[in-house]
Amino acid sequence: MEMGYMWMRRVRFGVNPLFLAMAYSSSATTLPCFPPHPLFSFTCFKPPHLISLPSSHGPRSISISTPSSCSSAASLLSLPENHDFPDGERGQTYTHLPKGSKVLLKGLNYAEFQEWVQSHGFRPGQALMLWKRLYGDNIWAHDIDELKGLNKDFKKMLSEHAELRALSLKDILTASDGTRKILFALDDGLVIETVVIPCDRGRTTVCVSSQVGCAMNCQFCYTGRMGLRRHLTAAEIVEQAVYARRLLSGDVGSITNVVFMGMGEPFHNIEDVIKAADILVDEQGLHFSPRKVTVSTSGLVPQLKRFLHESKCALAVSLNATTDEVRNWIMPINRKYKLSFLLETLKEELKFKNNYKVLFEYVMLAGINDSIEDAKRLIDLVKGIPCKINLISFNPHCGSQFRPSSDEKMIEFRNILAEGGCIVFMRFSRGDDQMAACGQLGKPGSSQAPLLRVPEQFRVALNLGM
Repeated sequence: MEMGYMWMRRVRFGVNPLFLAMAYSSSATTLPCFPPHPLFSFTCFKPPHLISLPSSHGPRSISISTPSSCSSAASLLSLPENHDFPDGERGQTYTHLPKGSKVLLKGLNYAEFQEWVQSHGFRPGQALMLWKRLYGDNIWAHDIDELKGLNKDFKKMLSEHAELRALSLKDILTASDGTRKILFALDDGLVIETVVIPCDRGRTTVCVSSQVGCAMNCQFCYTGRMGLRRHLTAAEIVEQAVYARRLLSGDVGSITNVVFMGMGEPFHNIEDVIKAADILVDEQGLHFSPRKVTVSTSGLVPQLKRFLHESKCALAVSLNATTDEVRNWIMPINRKYKLSFLLETLKEELKFKNNYKVLFEYVMLAGINDSIEDAKRLIDLVKGIPCKINLISFNPHCGSQFRPSSDEKMIEFRNILAEGGCIVFMRFSRGDDQMAACGQLGKPGSSQAPLLRVPEQFRVALNLGM
């Protein structure tokens, strides 16, 4: 047994919408290449690798977040429609620390970082020098040898007690439009994807992932086919942006924007996402403007409220429907947090935010949510909420039966919104020839979240017949 210890991982299970969907398995529509067969992870025995100190929101004790890579028994669950969805709790904790474990520095915000350096007998000024070498000064250090100008004893301590790197580069794919998809390997062998999107207006955006897979099971999203494998740590989230700057700044120019719109539901991993966003905007480090760091959610309302209270960063809400009937189908989280509750919460919370607009994302699905009536309903739904609306072209993949709305339809939809007084933009596909576009990230594998039953009135639109 490794290191002479038996490590029991305590796992607290939230409900994955993948399992809730099994309640509909008798009427679920499943594509031939995606058989429903969800796996349920039980207690496994494996020591952790790296330590992350807790966020300032939690108790003052050391916690460890490590990969979940154990094999598990298959268990098919049937859940009632009103069963709770996951609310963002941490999935696993550890009760022991193995000797020789190293602190993963990119998992610490600056206050924790400084405290850790001082706990080893070094001055706050040395902590700042190290912080700038990890995140600023165009160094973005990944190993001890790159820490030029630091005290020799300080570097020796770091080599013994700290780990600088959270990810391993696996591959970089370049799309015909210049978009890059970066594949990173995690310690447990799982893979995440990050996208860098250059823009000819001097803005380059890095789209980061917050989970391996996703529990929300949105029907139009390729990542949703994976189910949730595990949360990413704050270090694994931050390092995606660090790597993007380190690898591509010379090719695409300064990376100015960060969007949490990659793999996963950010607010299901709220602790690590808030901490990662805090690190990204630190003025002594990566120094992204809070207004240029946008965190997107499918609508986890309690976490949305917490984010608005605790974070200075921007918020995007993936709306994608104007009725509960459609949203219940294409975004199952709506069964818990209805449209009216979500929008009323935003209306109330934004009263206390000055000069703040939420970004509503609306993926255009042909024959499903792109009618003139939908456009008119959308105007009414967002009335009273300071907002912008981003109309997004659906990006096809083999895990979905949807089709993109035509350009003409999107323009017509946009014009109706604009005439109704909305601030509206259109976002067309970027990187789709490398599966790097919105909704195309991930690799589901052999065990998939099921496709849910299509309401009768939309079967024709999906060429399913009646």
